[in-house]
Amino acid sequence: MAESRDATLAATGIGYAEARGLRVALSPYLFRSMMVGMAAVAVGLDRVTRKRDLTWRFAKARARNLAHLLGVQVSVRGAEHLTGGPFVLTSNHQSHLDILALLGFLPGRTRFAAKREMWRHPVVGSVLDTLDMVPIDRDNPEIAIAALQRAGGTAGSLVVFPEGTRSRDGRLRDFKKGAFVLAIRAGLPVVPIVCRGTRRLMPRGSRLTVVPGPVEIIVEEPIATTGLGYDDRDALAGRVRSVIERHHTGW
Repeated sequence: MAESRDATLAATGIGYAEARGLRVALSPYLFRSMMVGMAAVAVGLDRVTRKRDLTWRFAKARARNLAHLLGVQVSVRGAEHLTGGPFVLTSNHQSHLDILALLGFLPGRTRFAAKREMWRHPVVGSVLDTLDMVPIDRDNPEIAIAALQRAGGTAGSLVVFPEGTRSRDGRLRDFKKGAFVLAIRAGLPVVPIVCRGTRRLMPRGSRLTVVPGPVEIIVEEPIATTGLGYDDRDALAGRVRSVIERHHTGW
């Protein structure tokens, strides 16, 4: 009886390991296909219905579905700090999974700042415009500020990765000042956000391969920019970075 039970458990363990391995092997193809499909449907849905809220609900739901299919369990701590808004959300950047997790699991419309060059591709530009993404030009921050002002408070908060790119080794990189100049000039509070676990599941250079596991998003209290000027950008960046460092784990 005991031998039979042990054999069953052993068989179950092997089956689980094989299923996990298959999920990891298929994850790059699943990631790409789901993202491309989501983008195409979102653009079509927006053009047919002209209901941006419906488009956003679809995009966020598909992001959550993709996380589930990849075996990524996302939890959010501190979401109550996002009541009101809009905000400039400043997050560390460990992995492509950061974008998926923030898009799918933060409340409301989670727009992202993107390099202005990405709009040169008409298909990519259509997707970015459909989801109210904001172009960032390092030499001309006024472009992003104008886009925020045109949208007003109806388009939601803006996610900016102040490190500028994903960390190669897990360490928090130096912060670029553009996000903080943007927040000051737009008069928006800055919310520090930490993504933990994304690098462990999908490190830079993994070619979109995802290992199942937990991801935690920590949302800290908003930092007001009222009364701040351009000369306060360094102090604001330093304050936000110190908050993120308290929770930063490198994975």
